[in-house]
Amino acid sequence: MSLTPSTMLELGTKAPNFKLLDTVSNTALSLNDLRGSKGTIIMFICNHCPYVKHVNGEIVRLANDYRVLGFGFVAISSNDVKAYPDDSPEHMFKIARKLNYPFPYLYDETQGVARAYNAACTPDFYVFDETLELVYRGQLDDSRPKNGIPTSGRYIREALDALLNNRTVLKDQKPSMGCNIKWRTY
Repeated sequence: MSLTPSTMLELGTKAPNFKLLDTVSNTALSLNDLRGSKGTIIMFICNHCPYVKHVNGEIVRLANDYRVLGFGFVAISSNDVKAYPDDSPEHMFKIARKLNYPFPYLYDETQGVARAYNAACTPDFYVFDETLELVYRGQLDDSRPKNGIPTSGRYIREALDALLNNRTVLKDQKPSMGCNIKWRTY
C-alpha cells in the first residue's frame, strides 16, 4: 500500500463523459444517466483499500442524505483486477450489496475513465455542479484509519450545501489520500 494524494484536477473542468458497466445492475451507464439535477459526485474507490474501507459507511450516509436533494452519486473502480482480484466486478457486486451502496458501482476495465479524471488514489472524490463543472475535488474529511478522527464527510457536505444554497464552494481544498490506483502494466 502506497499512500498517494489526489492530483487536484483543475476547478472548472467539465466532467469527462463515460459509459461503464454497473456491477450491480449489469448494465452500462453513462454520466448523463447518473448526473443529478443539483450536482454529481464521482468517487474512485475499490474493495481492498483500507482507506476506502474506513470511509465506506460515511459515503453511504452521504449519498443517502444528498441523493434525495437532487445529487447524483457514482462510484468507479479502476484497479487492475489481474494484480488485485479482490477488486474484480464479481467482488464489486458483493461489496455493493453487503454495504447497501445507494449508488452504482462501475467498473473501469480500460482505466480510461480514471485517466480522464486524472484520478490517483482511492478514495478520490469529485463534485460537479448542475452544469457538470468541477467545484470540489479532494478529501472527504480529515479522518484516516487509526487517526482517531470520526468520519463526517465534512468537506464534501460543505461543498454540496454551498451548491444547494447558491453559494460559492470554497477554493481552499485538501487532496484526498489513500492507496494509489493500481495501474495495469503492459
